[in-house]
Amino acid sequence: MSAAEARGPALDTGDPLAALVGQAVEIERHVTERDVLAFAELSGDFAPQHVDEAFARANSLGRRIAHGALLVGYASAASTAIAERTPQQVVSAGYDRIRFIKPVFIGDTIVVRYEVTGFDPAKRRTTASIRITNQDGQLVAVATHLLQAWIAR
Repeated sequence: MSAAEARGPALDTGDPLAALVGQAVEIERHVTERDVLAFAELSGDFAPQHVDEAFARANSLGRRIAHGALLVGYASAASTAIAERTPQQVVSAGYDRIRFIKPVFIGDTIVVRYEVTGFDPAKRRTTASIRITNQDGQLVAVATHLLQAWIAR
């Protein structure tokens, strides 16, 4: 995080993005077989640990897991919920330091917590912490997200 980035409560800069600092949203999602199969179809990722029940049962995890990229998709829904809180049009500038810590299984219920932790006024960009937990409160994934003010060219 750069020295120019605000931390803590929003600074009164007049920039509507600065007002997002400190705001958070949580989105709960039940991970279904339909979600995983639809994501496999959309992405073309038919790895057997996601789509082949017999394969998954015969391997160390014992059952099918959700795609990590599907979790990023759920995080995107959380960023959209935050973006709706500002009049500034914003776009995702990317995800940094994504880590998949524990597997997410079909049938799990996850909570995506998205919290805006900083604002860089020079770049007109927020930084957010993403933490995804399962129904047992276990941390399953983390990331940092950048939300950028849309600047028409």
